[in-house]
Amino acid sequence: MITVTFLPENVSVSAEAGESWLTVADRAGVEIPTGCCMGSCGACTLELEDGEEIRACISTLAGDRLTVTASVFSDPTW
Repeated sequence: MITVTFLPENVSVSAEAGESWLTVADRAGVEIPTGCCMGSCGACTLELEDGEEIRACISTLAGDRLTVTASVFSDPTW
């Protein structure tokens, strides 16, 4: 199991490697904005604690960590 923490809400939830970021966020009650759902528009961009940016709509959790922190950004146009 992986402990995923979403900022700025500071909400944590358990997840499994291979789960969709959107599924994990939904289970945690965290809303990640989406636009195109193909990774092109950038509405669902998350920044991980190591500075890596991912598109939540097309990404799954990697199994290489026991904990991961993701910052969710909200653009008012979405």
